[in-house]
Amino acid sequence: MAKITLDKVTKSWGETQVLKPMNLTIEDGEFVAILGPSGCGKSTTLFLLAGLYAPTAGQIAFDGHNVNRVDARDRNVGIVFQSYALYPNLTVRENIAFPLRFKAMAKDEIAKRVGEAAKLVQIDALLDRRPSQLSGGQQQRVALARALVKEPNILLLDEPLSNLDATLRITMRAELKSIQKRLGFTTLIVTHDQIEAITMADRIICMNNGEIAQIGTPDDLYRRPNNLFVACFIGTPPMNRVKGKAAGRRLRLGEMSLDLNVQYDGEVTFGLRPEDITLVSDADVAFKGEIVTVEPMGREVFYTIDTLAGPIHALEYGEEVRHAPGASVGIKCKSDLTLLFDISGNRIVDLHAYVSHQSIRAKTLKPAN
Repeated sequence: MAKITLDKVTKSWGETQVLKPMNLTIEDGEFVAILGPSGCGKSTTLFLLAGLYAPTAGQIAFDGHNVNRVDARDRNVGIVFQSYALYPNLTVRENIAFPLRFKAMAKDEIAKRVGEAAKLVQIDALLDRRPSQLSGGQQQRVALARALVKEPNILLLDEPLSNLDATLRITMRAELKSIQKRLGFTTLIVTHDQIEAITMADRIICMNNGEIAQIGTPDDLYRRPNNLFVACFIGTPPMNRVKGKAAGRRLRLGEMSLDLNVQYDGEVTFGLRPEDITLVSDADVAFKGEIVTVEPMGREVFYTIDTLAGPIHALEYGEEVRHAPGASVGIKCKSDLTLLFDISGNRIVDLHAYVSHQSIRAKTLKPAN
């Protein structure tokens, strides 16, 4: 296993810097997800660790040893690519054994390792097949076995589940997490899927525009985002956002006014997650709105509400549709879970607005025509 350290690591292609100076430490045995939109630099970071790219500047170290000049095949790193990258002319057995060709290893030892890796990912009955005879899920398991057969110190996963259907993704998430915990190697998964990151990782590195936006536990990023990008990227459905202006202990959102817990002055963005909203009949206890659309989704119902502050989305758990389009409702927050961000998009720590407060002052909505 290995501790990974990046010290001011950058990557540029010509004049274009795709990875800004990155400082990062990943502990021995930790499972970390690199999460972000396409083009944010997450796969570049992974390929730098794998040795497939060389850093433009800075140092990459495994257990304190500089590996900048260490070839990829000498880093003892296993990698699973998004496309799986299996050799179509080789059998499953030969594909798994391929990384061991470069090691001075007896055939019996190679056969033993291949068998153990195949059994671990439950493909030991498929060893004599070729990739064209396998399903997408089976090919993914072959790619994983090929990475594990090296007994790596570090396992790198580049969007490994993106080509699988939804049901199989759930199964493989659980299996990958189980294998990582059993073998204990340091693991990084690159993904644009927040569900994968939240359910599998001990910590998440959220990236945007070639730099780290925030590092923390899944709960940290969800409940205590550092900035507006992280707050909006984490969470499904996305967080409600309304621009407003704070003055003293009051927050103005359009034609609506809310109380603040502490004094603040300046332009802000008000954030409230749909799942933290409770819809009530008595609109006097919170800011009010009118139901525009109702979307039943099995065990939950998604509402869009027209308010004086703009459209608000709410998610209520349960099969019952409690409010119909056109109904007037009050919007309450389940607790002090509002988020406020300054004009630069950074969260204003320890500042929130009271959404379930009797002192709400707002104009009455005009009745629908």
